[in-house]
Amino acid sequence: MAVQKRSLAGEGKAVTFTVNGNPVAAASGTLLTVLHDQLRLRGTRGGCGEGHCGACTVLVDGAPVSACVTPVSELAGHAVRTIEGLAEGRRLHPVQEAFLAQGAYHCGYCGPGLIMKTVALLRQSPNPAPAEVQQCLSGHLCRCGMQDRILAAVLDAAGRMQPA
Repeated sequence: MAVQKRSLAGEGKAVTFTVNGNPVAAASGTLLTVLHDQLRLRGTRGGCGEGHCGACTVLVDGAPVSACVTPVSELAGHAVRTIEGLAEGRRLHPVQEAFLAQGAYHCGYCGPGLIMKTVALLRQSPNPAPAEVQQCLSGHLCRCGMQDRILAAVLDAAGRMQPA
């Protein structure tokens, strides 16, 4: 099946980038508004709207960014990956598996951003110390109090991603 390019043209000149491997063209707004309003991808959560809470974290070229404050005008030629783009077919990403196994995905609100940030962390540091995990995720707000389970999930994911 051929991938169709979606045009999300609004005001200004449209830029082209990819979201989960699919080409997208958008002219205005934030990445979060494009994900929600035009692409109908709801896994990335809106929270504070100021890039502080971590709920809207996605990966741009593998690096975590806050989608709520990222203008689409800065995404030309870049690759965006959202929570919907992590699984391969029906197989969850090891980080997703670990979050479920450790009970760290409680209400589901902060989870997608935490998972995306964890994917980026484990690419940079495949075997992080607990203090490194805590520092990396310190800006993410979890209203359910799952911090201990989240730490366990990240360390579990690190083990799942180690070569056999």
